[in-house]
Amino acid sequence: METAILEKIQEDFKNRKSCLSHRIVICAGTGCIANGAMDVHEALAKIIREKQLPLTLSLKEEIPPGEEDPILISKSGCQGFCQVGPLVTIEPENILYTKVKPEHARDIIERTILAGEVITELLYKEPQSGQSCKNHEEISFYKRQNRMVLKSCGDIDPEDINNYIYSGGYMAARDMVLNKSPQEVCDIVKEAGLRGRGGGGFSTGRKWDLALKQKSPDKYIICNGDEGDPGAFMDRSVMEGNPHSILEGMIIAAKACGGTEGQVYVRMEYPLAVRRIQKAIIEARKSHFLGENIFGSDFSFDIHVMEGAGAFVCGEASAMTESIMGRRGMPRVKPPRTAEQGLWGKPTVVNNVETLACVPLIIRMGADAFKKTGTTSSPGTKTFALTGHVANTGLIEVPFGTTLREIIFNIGGGVLNAKGEIDNNDFKAVQIGGPSGGCLIEKHLDIPLDFDSLKSVGAMVGSGGLVVMNKSTCMVQIARFFMKFTQSESCGKCVPCREGTRQILELIDDVAQGRGTQKTLTLLEELCETVQETSLCGLGKSAPSPVLSTLKQFREEWDAHIEMNCPTGNCKDLVSYTIAAESCKGCTACVRVCPAGAISGNRKEAHVIDEQKCIRCGACVETCRFDAISVGGRV
Repeated sequence: METAILEKIQEDFKNRKSCLSHRIVICAGTGCIANGAMDVHEALAKIIREKQLPLTLSLKEEIPPGEEDPILISKSGCQGFCQVGPLVTIEPENILYTKVKPEHARDIIERTILAGEVITELLYKEPQSGQSCKNHEEISFYKRQNRMVLKSCGDIDPEDINNYIYSGGYMAARDMVLNKSPQEVCDIVKEAGLRGRGGGGFSTGRKWDLALKQKSPDKYIICNGDEGDPGAFMDRSVMEGNPHSILEGMIIAAKACGGTEGQVYVRMEYPLAVRRIQKAIIEARKSHFLGENIFGSDFSFDIHVMEGAGAFVCGEASAMTESIMGRRGMPRVKPPRTAEQGLWGKPTVVNNVETLACVPLIIRMGADAFKKTGTTSSPGTKTFALTGHVANTGLIEVPFGTTLREIIFNIGGGVLNAKGEIDNNDFKAVQIGGPSGGCLIEKHLDIPLDFDSLKSVGAMVGSGGLVVMNKSTCMVQIARFFMKFTQSESCGKCVPCREGTRQILELIDDVAQGRGTQKTLTLLEELCETVQETSLCGLGKSAPSPVLSTLKQFREEWDAHIEMNCPTGNCKDLVSYTIAAESCKGCTACVRVCPAGAISGNRKEAHVIDEQKCIRCGACVETCRFDAISVGGRV
C-alpha cells in the first residue's frame, strides 16, 4: 500500500472524527467488561436513542446525511486502572468517570453531554488528599507514568484498523519493508538498545541478527503471548488494546530476519485477546499489510494465531516451539538457540508482546530519541502489574530507572495496612518479577529499576509483576505460594526441577507447620542453590529465587518459625490465641463469630479460649472491638 493511500485513510478518518460532537470512550478491557462495561455501553446507547440524539457506534461507516454532529460511543482496550472500572471518558471535554454503572447513563447524557456539567460523584478521588480529579492528567496514578506502549490503549478502537492507521500505524512497517535492508533494520533496533521485555532482557537486535545470519529459505517469527505469572496481565492488555501494534512489530521483525511466517502464541484463557488479534490479522490481510507482496514489494509474510493450553513453561522459547508443533510443551537443551533452530528445525525468533509493540515506536521516533527514556543499559519503558497492599492497583508503564519508592508511594498512592488504611510505615516488602523474581525491602526502595540493577540485588524485572506487601504478610507463606506455583507448573523433564521443587515445597511446609529446625533451613538453602544451578530451563533455574530472597532478607522471620512462632499469625499451626482478662468486656461478640465454639464465658465477664477446639481462623481477633485478643507463638 502506497504512502498516499495510508495518508488518505488518515485524512478520511480525521474528517469523520471532526463531525463528532462528543465521543464517549468505554474501557472494554477484560477487567472492565467483567465489571459491567458492556452494560454501561448498552445503557448509554439506549438513553441517546430515547432522546433521539444522533448516535454512531463506529467511524468506519460514512455518516448519513442529516446526522451530522453525532455522538460516538466507542470501546477501547484496557486503560490500566481496573480497580476503579468501568471507566468512561467524555471527549472533547476530557472528563474521566470511574466506577460507572448502567444507572449512571442517564445522568451522563443529560448532565454532561447535554448540559456540560461535570458529575463530581463519578470522578476519581485521590486516596490520600480526597481531591477529586477530572481526568487522567490530574490523577497521580496516570500523571506520574510515561505511557509509550500503552499510550494508545484506552484511546484507539482496537477493532478498527483505520483508527490505528490514523494514529500513524503501519507507516513504520511500510518504511522498513520498502526502504531498508534486513541488516539495516537489525542495526536500528540494536542501536536503540531494545532488550526483551519478557524476562531475560536479551538484546532484541542481536537476536534478530543471529536469525538473519542463518541460511534457510524458511524462518519464523513468534509473538510470545503466553503470559502465565500470577497477577500479571501486561501482555493481555496490549493484545486487547492495540493488537495492530504487535502485528506491525512482527512485520518489521520478519523484514529484519527474513521471516516468512509468524505465529501469535496466546493462551486460551485470554479469549478477548485471541478474538481481537484474529480480527486484526483479518483486517491487516484485507489491507495487504500481510500476505503476498506486502506494500507492493517482493516481501511476503503472514501471521496465524496459536492458542496455548496455559502451561507456564510454554513461555520458554523452545517449549513454545514444541507446543506449536503439536508436541508436549517441554524445553530442550541449548545450544542451538531457537534463533538458530526452532520451529521444524528452522531459525525462529521469539519476542514478547511488549517487545514487539516497542518496535514500531522505535522506528517512528528514531533510536536516539528512544534511548533518551530509561537508563543507559535499559532504554525505554517497562509495564508493570502493580498489585497487593497499595491504594492504587493496576497496569502501569514507567521509564526504566524509576524507583520503587516512586511506584509504590506516588503512583500506587501508598501502602495499605491490615485495616485497609494508608500507612506508609507498614511497608514490608515488594515481590518483583513474579514467581521467578525476588523480594526487595525498604533499603532497596531507591534503586533505579532496570535489568542490571535488579540482578545485582538478587531480583529480576521478569515479566513485570509487582506485589506490594505490608507487615501483616508472612514471608514463609509468600515463599510457599510461589514455590507451589512453580512446582505445579514444572513440566517434569529434568530431575532437578521435577524433584527439587517438590522437595523444596515439602521443606517449607515443615517450617510452616512446626516441624522445621535450623538443619531444615540449611538443607533448604543448599537444595535451592542446586536446583538453580542444574535445572534445564529458566523455570527451574529461577524457581528457588523467592525462597532464597526471603531467606536472605527475612532470616529472623524464618528463625521465628523454627521456634514455633509465626510473627504475623498466618501459619495456623504456629499460633495461639489468648484473651486478656483485663481488656475483655464480656460483650460475647467473639463467642458469636467463633465457628468452632472454642470461646466461652458469661456476659460482662472475661472470656477464655479452648486451644484444643480453636481452629485459628482469626475471626475473633477481627471482631473484638477492645483489642483483648492477642496472637502469639505456640511456645
